[in-house]
Amino acid sequence: MSARKRLSPMRILTVSAFFEKHGGGVEIVAGALARSLASRGHDCHVTGADFDELPIDKLFSSVPFPAYDPLERHTGLPMPIPTKQGRRLLAREVAAADAVIIHDSLYISSILAARAASRLRKPWVLIQHIGTIAYSSPVLRSALAAANWAVTRPMLSAASQSVFISDVVQQHFKDVRYTRVPKLMFNGVDKSLFRCPQAGDREAAEAELELQSPSGLRFLFVGRFVEKKGLTALRALAVRCPQYEFVLVGEGPIDPASWGLPNITLLGRRSRPELAQLYRACDGLVLPSVGEGYPLVVQEALASGLPVYCGLDSASADPAAAPYLHGIAVDPTNPGATAHRFEQAIAAHPPLIDVSAANYAAARYDWDANAAEIEAMILAAS
Repeated sequence: MSARKRLSPMRILTVSAFFEKHGGGVEIVAGALARSLASRGHDCHVTGADFDELPIDKLFSSVPFPAYDPLERHTGLPMPIPTKQGRRLLAREVAAADAVIIHDSLYISSILAARAASRLRKPWVLIQHIGTIAYSSPVLRSALAAANWAVTRPMLSAASQSVFISDVVQQHFKDVRYTRVPKLMFNGVDKSLFRCPQAGDREAAEAELELQSPSGLRFLFVGRFVEKKGLTALRALAVRCPQYEFVLVGEGPIDPASWGLPNITLLGRRSRPELAQLYRACDGLVLPSVGEGYPLVVQEALASGLPVYCGLDSASADPAAAPYLHGIAVDPTNPGATAHRFEQAIAAHPPLIDVSAANYAAARYDWDANAAEIEAMILAAS
């Protein structure tokens, strides 16, 4: 189906564990894809736990479900559990929808929505962002492996259409028996926001965001402050490289302020426009994470021409993008060794704005094209 052709308007429900204000990549992707589908004429509704401020959006309807989350504050693992009222709301929304899009399998809301859609014979698309995560804790590694075996694989097999946003994640589940051949579909990028810097952009961004001009290079980290994002390795890198400034965007159970490092600047959560400015104010993106699908921040950094130093999972997610990324082996059990590898990679490949990477990302990652693909999947499954 071409990007110009339209499916007849449908009521499409997007099931996300959280809304975008929660700050995670999955929920940001869910919102962006829902907007693109709505722009193509569909009546889009997005559900998420009622923990965060709702999006002020004219394109889709936000439907918060009551839930509680006893794990995230203490472990960094987000797992909202819908209340009885929340479960009823999810069931009503699935029943009212013509099609359902579910983001990631291991959330209770995802499981409930998938069961309801299957029972009602509604077409449902499962977009799987995450595969395995090399946690330092053997207990967490074993728990995730068991959950993927007991939940993710059966859901991928039962979905009307399974979609992966990373080739690495797709290969991890390559032996699943699918209803239809799974699709590889990379997240889109907002090209109106994320672009190469022009003359004066860096200075304007520094002034707007109240950043002091660094004496050396400035590197950006964007993500949840949790173990799998590589915060321990990032701390070790900041200690090893006091000549660099590290700007951290996000929040979570790990508190980088407690590190007491003068070359760490904490900015908390930032809006998408502010993040676009930060890409133009920094020299490179560092993301020493593990178990990623294809982090949206990597794609946005590429579209901004920003050099990216990231884990091998992220660097391998889109094989065609590999030449534009600096993939580095991350060992969660040895943050010092990981930091040393990042330091060596930066020294071997000093950061320079890469216009070819920005052109590649602008041509490759498109939300409307993704929405058109989703339409085709729903049509085939209906």
